[in-house]
Amino acid sequence: MRKYLFGTGLFSAITGGVTLLRSARSDEPFTWRTALAWLSWGITMALAIGAVVDSYRGARGRLVADDSNVDRDKLFAERVKRNRR
Repeated sequence: MRKYLFGTGLFSAITGGVTLLRSARSDEPFTWRTALAWLSWGITMALAIGAVVDSYRGARGRLVADDSNVDRDKLFAERVKRNRR
């Protein structure tokens, strides 16, 4: 589970969210640029979580969406090899 939680995509999305939270605490007014930054962060977070879910499913040999770049067969073969040890 650690390899999923500490992946670079999820880690960078979380640090980006922390940065946005820090900027929200300042006395700056909420502008359209701030709204776009939050929207961008939300999309980034959703994509990072989706990649984690696809990797998790692929490693267990389950069905992965066709638009995903996860190689299900490779992940499943690695998992089988680990379990044989």
